[in-house]
Amino acid sequence: MILSKLSDSDESLWIFIIESELLKKKIKFPLLEFVGKELYFKIPEMNQIYFTDQIIKLGHMGSYVISAIILQLRMEKHFEQSLNKAVEYILLGNEWYVCDIIGERIMGYFLLKEPEKTLPILKNYINDKNGWIVRSVGVASHYAVKKGLGKKYVEVTFYLLLSKTDTKDFHTKKGIGWALKTISKFYPDIIQKFESNLLANPSIQPFFRKK
Repeated sequence: MILSKLSDSDESLWIFIIESELLKKKIKFPLLEFVGKELYFKIPEMNQIYFTDQIIKLGHMGSYVISAIILQLRMEKHFEQSLNKAVEYILLGNEWYVCDIIGERIMGYFLLKEPEKTLPILKNYINDKNGWIVRSVGVASHYAVKKGLGKKYVEVTFYLLLSKTDTKDFHTKKGIGWALKTISKFYPDIIQKFESNLLANPSIQPFFRKK
């Protein structure tokens, strides 16, 4: 098992071992998440960001999963830093799957656990000039609603998402649309409450009306 190999090795070799034993192989996300949790407890707090920076630079899909879990577990002490790092890694990755891996595990998890602190930050993200950061709001909303976000926060999130239903960017549309579909599944009454106004609004793209 990789964790026993890490225990028997010098910390300077950990990144090499993780890349060769995990990141270069087809490993399912739950195992990568488990490894991320174990690494969080193994790596000294002061070295954790250096570690995530290094494995992100390797560019493997699994790098984003492991790093996201470590940042997620740092939420209590390093709330803003974790979100800032999430944005940094999404921009570095510059792919839809990077946005979704990190958006769920960091922005989405933070929204679920700390909605009062996270929603104001997502309000800034939804107007970001970068489409991946905008998409991450949709990804985060989908995750949080699916996992049980309180209804009053779902309604606030719904309003937030509506502000981007005029978007024509493909990846942004997919992320926002995904979240709206999840809200309509779990809270159809929220959608019904505003349905007539939504259908009458010409700025809303047809793609979202179908959601």
